[in-house]
Amino acid sequence: MRYILISVNLALLVLFPLSWFAPLIRAGLLPFFDLSEISVISGLQALWQKDVALALLVTVFAIFAPYLKTIALALMQFHLLSPRVAPALHILGKLAMAEVFLIALYIILVQGIGLARVETAWGLYLFTGCVLASLAVSIAANRKP
Repeated sequence: MRYILISVNLALLVLFPLSWFAPLIRAGLLPFFDLSEISVISGLQALWQKDVALALLVTVFAIFAPYLKTIALALMQFHLLSPRVAPALHILGKLAMAEVFLIALYIILVQGIGLARVETAWGLYLFTGCVLASLAVSIAANRKP
């Protein structure tokens, strides 16, 4: 079981960056226009130009929190980091889930307005799967054998 957890966690080191560039949603104005694909990275690029404070916050939630958690958990799995940091990893995991919630909220709000069309894309499922897999690995790693 330990080797499965290590393998999944190491796979997340590759899958998280892939999910940042994968299309999360396709959005467009009115039903007549083509849809633009939005990824975590393209969304952050647009956000940095409009609102630096919000962009910084989303960058922490979407990129730094899940990736730092994954790296720290890998270091703990290889006994290179003290298990005393486990509570901090739990907090990082919650921050990463906030990003998924914000995307879902955005989709609901935009669809409720009726002037735009928003569709989920495969990257949203990949990103959500990465966050949930990271959460599952950290819960399983904290269990005593």
